[in-house]
Amino acid sequence: MFPYSLDNKRYHTLNYHYRSIFNQKVFKVSLNANFSCPNLKNGEGCIFCLHGSNDYDISKNNDLVKQFYDNVNILEKKWPNSLYIGYFQANTNTFAPLSILKEKYETILNLPNVIGLSIATRSDAITLECFDYLEELNKKTFLTVELGLQSSKDETLKLINRGHNIENFLNCVKELKKRHIKVIVHIINGLPFETKEDMINTVKLLNSLEIDGIKIHMLHILKNTKLAEMYKTEKFHLLTKEEYIDIVCSQLEHLNQKIVIHRITGDPNIKDLIEPKWLIKKFCVLNDIDKEMNKRNIYQGDKVLTRVNN
Repeated sequence: MFPYSLDNKRYHTLNYHYRSIFNQKVFKVSLNANFSCPNLKNGEGCIFCLHGSNDYDISKNNDLVKQFYDNVNILEKKWPNSLYIGYFQANTNTFAPLSILKEKYETILNLPNVIGLSIATRSDAITLECFDYLEELNKKTFLTVELGLQSSKDETLKLINRGHNIENFLNCVKELKKRHIKVIVHIINGLPFETKEDMINTVKLLNSLEIDGIKIHMLHILKNTKLAEMYKTEKFHLLTKEEYIDIVCSQLEHLNQKIVIHRITGDPNIKDLIEPKWLIKKFCVLNDIDKEMNKRNIYQGDKVLTRVNN
C-alpha cells in the first residue's frame, strides 16, 4: 500500500496530508476577495482565461465572511466539526497594497475553526514587503502559496501570454522556500504544441525545486477567449481522455512521492466549455487514472526511486 494515502490511491492524497497534520477532516473554503490580475492590467491576460481564475464560481458581490459561511454551512451538513483553510482563489491574491492584504487575510484567520490560509497568486505579483508579511504569517498559521506555472517551457508561456518567464517563477519559488513557506504549483497538460515529454519535463523541474504540492489541470477551451479563437483557426490537437490519463500517470511516476496531489483534473464551467467535453465527467477521469495506475502497477515517484536506487 502507498504510504501517503488513506483512500487506496497510488499517489499522495490531500486527504492523507491534512489528516496526518490535523488528525481530522480539513476543507479549503473558496473565497473571492475581488482582487484583479497584473496580466490583465498589462495586456489581455492568459489566452485560456475568461473571467479570472475561477471567478465565475465564487460570488464577488458578497463580503468574505458571508462567502465563507455560505460554503461552510453546506460542508457542515455532511462533515460536522471540520477544520477550515481560507482559500483565496479568484484572480491574483497578492495584487493589492499590503494593508488590504492584511485586512482580508486576517478577517478570515480570525474566524472559528480556521487553521490556515491558501493564497493563489502569480510569481510576478509578490512584492518584497509581501514576502516579508507572508513569512510572518507562516509562523502563525498553516500557510500555503499557490503559484500558476502551467508549463516549464518559455516558448509555451509566451504563446499563452502568461506574462512572466521561467526565471521569474524560479526566483519566486526560491524566495518562498527560503522563508520556509509551503508552495503549491499549478500546471496545465495539453497546452498547444506541447509533447508528452514537455509535460513530463515540467514535473521534473518541480521535483528539483522541492515544492510541497501540485495541481494538474487539463487544458480546456472556454467561449469568448483568445484560446477559443486560436483553436478555431489553427485546430491544434487537444488531448483525448486516454492521452490525458496516460500523461498524468507518467507524470506521477516522475513526481517525488512527498509532493501532495491537490488536484489531478479540472472543473470547467459547463455553460462556457467548448472542448474537451469528456472533462465534464470528472469522477470518471479520476477513476480511470486509478485503474490505469493499477493496470501498470505503478505508484507516484516510482521513476524517482528507480533513479535514486540506480
